[in-house]
Amino acid sequence: MQKLIRIEPSKCVGCKSCELSCSFKNTGEFAPSRSRIVNEVFLEEAQFITVTCMQCDDPWCLKACPKGAISKHTRTGTVSVDELKCVGCRTCVSACPFGMIKYAPLKGKADKCNLCGDDFPECVAFCPTGCLKFSEEDTPQREKVLKFVQTMKAGQGEV
Repeated sequence: MQKLIRIEPSKCVGCKSCELSCSFKNTGEFAPSRSRIVNEVFLEEAQFITVTCMQCDDPWCLKACPKGAISKHTRTGTVSVDELKCVGCRTCVSACPFGMIKYAPLKGKADKCNLCGDDFPECVAFCPTGCLKFSEEDTPQREKVLKFVQTMKAGQGEV
């Protein structure tokens, strides 16, 4: 069974430690804007939710890539971008219904969470409240998250 980053929104305080650790691990800079996760979804005043790539079973970004630069690892289930193949066309960015893959202007390539490769995810390691956990996938939980994200998008008129 694949492992995923699990999120407990009630524990998130919006400290951005996850974004800082992610950006430092992947870019060498403490720059939340260059993080591969999002901590900008506000449910209510002073309530945050961290969102990261769900490593979809059937990734739309993978299907949309005209260069075959996106792949899904069969053993771990991790979806990743091969920067050598990526041409920066942003088709995958448009295809992701959750907005979890983005264009990195400094690289001119697509960028997304890859669960820190073979390492333990930095965002989980540095989360001070325990909001993020790295554990085996819980299919019913994934379905709830997908439904929640779709509801949020529908409320914003983006479906």
